Amino acid sequence: MAGANRFKKKVVIVTGAAQGIGRGVAMQVAAEGGAVVAVDW
Repeated sequence: MAGANRFKKKVVIVTGAAQGIGRGVAMQVAAEGGAVVAVDW
């Protein structure tokens, strides 16, 4: 799969990660090898 490791060795902070777009972004970054800091208020 193209881009499967595009976030390897990267840390991504995702705000609003409990649902919707934020959750989708967090899940995709994790699937592509990134470390995710997921935050929601």
